[in-house]
Amino acid sequence: MEVSLMGNSQANVVKTGLPYRDSRVCCSYKNKIDDKVLFVNRVSFLGQNRSANLRKAQLRFCTKASVQSQPLPSDRDSGPLSSARPKSLDAVRLFVGLPLDTVSDANTVNHAKAIAAGLKALKLLGVEGVELPVWWGVAEKEAMGKYNWSGYLAVAEMVEKIGLKLHVSLCFHALKQPKIPLPDWVSQIGESQSSIFYTDQSGQQFKGCLSLAVDDLPVLHGKTPIQVYQEFCESFKSSFKPFMGTTITGISMGLGPDGELRYPSHHRLAKSSKIPGVGEFQCCDRNMLNLLQQHAEANGNPLWGLRGPHDAPSYDESPNSNSFFKDNGGSWESPYGDFFLSWYSSQLISHGNCLLSLASSTFGETGVSIYGKIPLIHSWYKTRSHPSELTAGFYNTAKRDGYAAVAEMFAKNSCKMILPGMDLSDEHQPRESFSSPESLLAQIRTACNKHGVEVSGQNSSVTGAPGGFEQMKKNLFGENVVDLFTYQRMGAYFFSPEHFPSFTKFVRNLNQLELHGDDLPVEEEVTESVHTNANMNIQVQAA
Repeated sequence: MEVSLMGNSQANVVKTGLPYRDSRVCCSYKNKIDDKVLFVNRVSFLGQNRSANLRKAQLRFCTKASVQSQPLPSDRDSGPLSSARPKSLDAVRLFVGLPLDTVSDANTVNHAKAIAAGLKALKLLGVEGVELPVWWGVAEKEAMGKYNWSGYLAVAEMVEKIGLKLHVSLCFHALKQPKIPLPDWVSQIGESQSSIFYTDQSGQQFKGCLSLAVDDLPVLHGKTPIQVYQEFCESFKSSFKPFMGTTITGISMGLGPDGELRYPSHHRLAKSSKIPGVGEFQCCDRNMLNLLQQHAEANGNPLWGLRGPHDAPSYDESPNSNSFFKDNGGSWESPYGDFFLSWYSSQLISHGNCLLSLASSTFGETGVSIYGKIPLIHSWYKTRSHPSELTAGFYNTAKRDGYAAVAEMFAKNSCKMILPGMDLSDEHQPRESFSSPESLLAQIRTACNKHGVEVSGQNSSVTGAPGGFEQMKKNLFGENVVDLFTYQRMGAYFFSPEHFPSFTKFVRNLNQLELHGDDLPVEEEVTESVHTNANMNIQVQAA
C-alpha cells in the first residue's frame, strides 16, 4: 500500500486498490510542518503480491478551494474506511501523543491542517486514539477561575470527526521547550511568594510547578492549590461533557514535574553529560522545612528537622562523591537517613494520593479511566542506595521496596499507572551509570500486579532509543498485561522517512493485523476536501 501526499497547485483524484494482507504505512515530511501546512491532494494505494481473488477497495481524495473535512464513519457504519479496517486479535490499545503545543497560549490550534491530516493517517493505520496535553497555563492563563477551552474543544471535535478516541493529560506544570508557562496569575504570585516553589540545598528554585508543601495552604488568592486544581477539573468536565466516555476514554492527572509523581530532583543536570548525576533533594523551601521540622519534633529528634542531608552530593555528582549515598557505610542506612527518606517519600505519596483522589471523585461518574504517571529513574539502579530514585522521592534501595506503597496508593484510588521508558534496554545504557531500566520496570510492574493496578506504557522519546521498537514489543507482548500504549509523540520527525516506516511496522506487529477477503470493501469512494502545500511530501507505502 502506498500513500503519497504531495504539494501541488492542482487537484488530483486517484482511485486506489487495497492489498490483500501484510500492509504497512510509511510517511515522510520533506520540510518541517508549520501552521500553514498539511494538505493532502493525492493518495494512491498500491499493493504487491496481489491475489487474483482480491477485491479492490476504492478511495478518492481531491482538493478544493477551502477545507471541508467531513466526519469519517464510525466502526458501526458501512462506509469504506471503517469496513476496510483490519481485525485485531485482542491487541494492545495504541495511542499516539499529539504535539505538546497543539493548542497555543492564545487558545488556537497550532498546525491545524497538519494535525487533521496526521489524524487521518493514524486512523488509516489502525491506531485507536491520540493523547492531548491540556495545559493549566493555557486554559486558565489570565485569572483564577477564568477558563478558555476553545482550542482544546476544537481538537476534541477534530478527533471525534475522524473517528479516533482521545486520552487527555491534565498538565499543572510548565515546560521549557516548547515554552508553556504556568498561568500568568500564578507566576505573579510566585514573584512575591517564592516559597510556593521547590528549593534545593543551594537555594536554587524550580518554578516549573508548585511545591507539594503548599497543597493545603491558601497561597493562591485565598485558595489552596488543591481547591484550584479541583475547580479546573470541574470546569473541564462540564465543558467536555459531550465527549466524556465516548470520544474521551481516559484522563491522566498531572502529579508533578512533566506530569509525573516525583520531585524535580534532576532539573539542573548537565545535558552534555552522558552519565547523569544523582540529583538533589528538594526540601529547602520554607514550607517543606516546616513539614520536616514538625515530623522531626513528633519523632523526638528536633535537630533532624533543621534541613535536609548535609552530606548528599549535588546534581551532577556521582553517589560516591559524598558520604550519604555510598554503598557501604553511607548515611542513607543510618537512623537519620531512614528518618529523612521515609518522610521525604511519604510526602510525595500523600501528594499523589490527594490528586488522584481528586481526579477519581471528579471524573468517576463520567465513564473515563483515570491515570497517573510515575517516572522510570533507572540511573544508578544497580547500586545499593539507588540515589537517583531517592532524590526523586522513591525510597527504593537494595533492601527496601519503594514502589509497593505507590502501587497501593494507585489501587486505593482505582487509578491506572502510566510507565514511560518501555523502549529502554539495559544493553544500551552506559556501563558507568549502573543503570537498569529493565529491572526497574519489572520491579514496578510486580508491585502493580500485587495490588491489582493496571499498567499503561509509553516510550521515552520519538527520536528513539537504540533497539527501541524491539524492546517495546518485548514489554508489550510479555506475560504482564498492558492496558494501553501511548507512543510519544507526533511531529515532523514522527512522519519522516527515517522514523515512520519503523513505526508502522511496529503498529502492524502490535495489532497482529491480518486482512481477509471478507474484510475488504466493495469498490466505493470517499471524498475528502483538503489543501496542499508544495513543500510537504508524505508517502505511505505497503510491502
